[in-house]
Amino acid sequence: MTTPALVTGPAPASTGAGRKAAAVIVGVVLLAGLTVASIFIGSGNITAAQVWAALDTDSGSTTDLLVRDFRVPRTLLAIVVGIALGLAGAIIQPLTRNPLADPGILGVNAGAYCAVVLAATFLGSAVDLTLVSCSLAGALVAALIVYGVGNTGPAGGTPTKLVLTGVALGAVLSGVAFAVTLTRPEVFDKIRFWSAGSLQGRQFDTLWAVLPFIAAGVVIALFMPRALNALSLGDDLAVALGSRPGVTKAAGIVAVTLLCGAATAAAGPIAFVGLMVPHALRSIVGPDQRWIMPLALLAAPILLLSADIIGRVVVSSELPVGVVTAFLGAPVLIALTRRKGARGL
Repeated sequence: MTTPALVTGPAPASTGAGRKAAAVIVGVVLLAGLTVASIFIGSGNITAAQVWAALDTDSGSTTDLLVRDFRVPRTLLAIVVGIALGLAGAIIQPLTRNPLADPGILGVNAGAYCAVVLAATFLGSAVDLTLVSCSLAGALVAALIVYGVGNTGPAGGTPTKLVLTGVALGAVLSGVAFAVTLTRPEVFDKIRFWSAGSLQGRQFDTLWAVLPFIAAGVVIALFMPRALNALSLGDDLAVALGSRPGVTKAAGIVAVTLLCGAATAAAGPIAFVGLMVPHALRSIVGPDQRWIMPLALLAAPILLLSADIIGRVVVSSELPVGVVTAFLGAPVLIALTRRKGARGL
C-alpha cells in the first residue's frame, strides 16, 4: 500500500495570496481574542471587573493571586505548548512523507512521557530544568530509535515502516510508564492530571523552564520550510533541487525533540494537535511549508486555548486540555479526511 504524498500537484487558485493573507489576519484576531478570553474566563466565580483590577494593581488578595500567578501563566503556556506541538506536526509529516504522522504516532511523546514518569519516580515531580532535560532525553531516544529502525533493511526507510516502528515503540514505552505508575501509587497520584495532558496549576516557573527549549526548536523549524518542501518530493528530487536530505532530517529530529520534549514536560502528552493542525492548514493554504509552518504558530495555540477554555467551563472540576483536544480532534480530523480535495489525503 502506498502512502499518499504530501505534495499532490499545483495549488488551486483558491489558495492564492488573498486567501493566505485572510488566514493570517483571522488567525491573529482569533489568537488575540482567545488570549484575552483565557485570562478572563475560568472555573471560579471571578468577575471580569475583578480580573481587570487584578491585572491593573496587585493588592495581594486571593483573586489577584489566582489571576496573576495562575491564569496568566496558564494562558501563556497554552500558547507556547500549542506552538511547539503544531510545529512538530508540521515538521514530522513532510519529514516522513506521511500525512498520518505526528509526534504521538512516531513514539516521540511516549518517549518523553516515559522519561518524565521515571524522573517523577526518582527525582520528584516539579517541572524544573531536571525534569525538562529528562523529557528531552526521552523524546530524543525515541526519535532516534524510530528513525534508525525505520530506515533499516534492503528497502530503506518508508513511511509505513516509520509509523509501525513508532507505534510499536510507543506501546512499549507507554507500557513501561503504566507499569511504574501502577506499582508506585504515589507517583500515579503526582502525575495523574499531567498524564492526561493538563495546564491546570501551571505557574511561571513551568513556563520559564520550558521556554528556552521550545524557542530553540522554533528557531530551527522556521529555517526548514524550503528544505521540507524539497524533501516531501523524495530524497532524489530533493538532491536534484540542491537540498541536503540528511541535514534536513537531522535538523528535523533535533527540532521535534526540543519541541515535543519540552511541551510534554510542561503539559503532559496532548494528542491530535500535531496531527490535525497541519491537515487543516493544508486544506486552507495548500501544501507549501513556507505558509503551513508560520500559520501553525497561530493555528495550534488557537486550538489549545479553545480546548483549555472549554475544559474550564464545561464541568465544575475542569477537564484536562488533552481530553478536550481528543474530543475535538477526532471528529474534525475525520471531517478533514473526508473533505473533497483535502491536501495530502
